[in-house]
Amino acid sequence: MRNMARTMTVSAAAFVMAVGAVSPAVFAQAEMEKCYGIAAAGKNDCATATSSCAGTSKVDRQGDAFIAVPKGTCTKISGGSLEPKT
Repeated sequence: MRNMARTMTVSAAAFVMAVGAVSPAVFAQAEMEKCYGIAAAGKNDCATATSSCAGTSKVDRQGDAFIAVPKGTCTKISGGSLEPKT
């Protein structure tokens, strides 16, 4: 069971890194959505109100920082929101 959890974590991390800075076209093609409030510090996909570009969020789970996730998964993630948090 422990190896399965590790594999899932590694797979999720690889997915997030592969998505990188996501363009609007990628969101449409891959059926992705912006998920706010779940990105680790420095791992956000785009600029926020308090940081200038991708990879510059200051804290884990910053409310206005997002990462791209497959549609329908954001609200299943603890703390995930389809709208920026203040």
